[in-house]
Amino acid sequence: MEKPDRYVSFIGIKGDENARVLMGMLRRHIDDPERTNLFWERFRDKLDNVETPDKTSGRCIDELLLIHSYINNIRELFETYDDRNALKLLEQIEEESC
Repeated sequence: MEKPDRYVSFIGIKGDENARVLMGMLRRHIDDPERTNLFWERFRDKLDNVETPDKTSGRCIDELLLIHSYINNIRELFETYDDRNALKLLEQIEEESC
């Protein structure tokens, strides 16, 4: 099967699903008191308000937007903890959806 090309169509790209999976992988790290910090606590607040525009001044925030906005921070965290599976998925999301 040919690799999907986001510049042609998003058909065959599971952007939202992959973003939700990646956020689960991220939560394993940032929910650990030994691995979190103030930045990740604030990020977690944003993540907790996904798809709730009534709590975000009318803005519709989703996981993919958060990944796109904080991709370098997310990559650094996964690199710090050598989370290769998460890094692989992050690379896929970046290539397909960001």
